[in-house]
Amino acid sequence: MKKTPEIISGRMTFALCCYSLLFMRFAYKVQPRNWLLFACHFTNETAQIVQGCRLIKHNIQKKKTSSE
Repeated sequence: MKKTPEIISGRMTFALCCYSLLFMRFAYKVQPRNWLLFACHFTNETAQIVQGCRLIKHNIQKKKTSSE
């Protein structure tokens, strides 16, 4: 989280968000419910959303500085 957002891959972040959402749903739907798997993917989903927000914020700031 402390490294520069320039190294974040937007495509990979989006793919991991989709992957984690899919497997969160799977972990919830299987019987018996797999709460440990759900928690792991929930944690990963949160981390990927934070990374995605950092990337978007960085790109917006980069556009503002280049247009000035």
